[in-house]
Amino acid sequence: MPHTDLSVSKHIPAHVAIIMDGNGRWAKEHGKPRTEGHKEGVEALRVIVEEAARMGVKYLTLYTFSTENWKRPHEEVSALMELLLNSIEEDLLQKNNLKLQIIGEKAKLPTAVQQALQHLMDTTNANTGMCIVLALSYSSRWELTEAVRQIAQQVQEGILSVDDISSATVAAHLSTNFMPDPDLLIRTGAEKRLSNYLLWQCAYTELYFCDTYWPDFRKDEFHRAIEDYQRRERRFGKTSEQVND
Repeated sequence: MPHTDLSVSKHIPAHVAIIMDGNGRWAKEHGKPRTEGHKEGVEALRVIVEEAARMGVKYLTLYTFSTENWKRPHEEVSALMELLLNSIEEDLLQKNNLKLQIIGEKAKLPTAVQQALQHLMDTTNANTGMCIVLALSYSSRWELTEAVRQIAQQVQEGILSVDDISSATVAAHLSTNFMPDPDLLIRTGAEKRLSNYLLWQCAYTELYFCDTYWPDFRKDEFHRAIEDYQRRERRFGKTSEQVND
């Protein structure tokens, strides 16, 4: 298939969210330990980050580690944390003018991981290119619960009236309040569910599922997802006629 320069398109999604699924199954099919699947997944991540930035994506949100992932075997969790420390390279971020943000229960992460991530957020804060958002120790139910607690506290303190609470109020208290909702969500690995990821934010997001395991997900697969998005009509509850007026 000839390479298509999608960066010239006017319909590149501003915000792409990805559920990077299939590392463990990829490793199993290749007769390797699960940690090897995660290592291969890092290579896919580097490729997609650079390609998304080249194409003009403004926000790339990656489901890196869910709150449920803490239930995995201790050895795998430890390996994932070590891999995380080594995979987010400052050179990659600076070379591509990328900014790093984190959403999730950061306090649950090992101290060394917290410090390394904070350093990268600080040193890339002034960058003006694509923002990479890592969802770490994240789940939508945790996020929404925290938002409800914050809003309830403000009502209790008289800062906020119950009658003033709107969907915008909720959105403002989510950890994603600094960016727009995803235009496109991609899930690799053949599963077709959101798995507690950006549930509020994906109310009108276009969903794209593919069978490819994340370690094998490369530019051509990413282009297919973008091209599929470009063929869709986003109506947000309106009719086609209203959208096209």
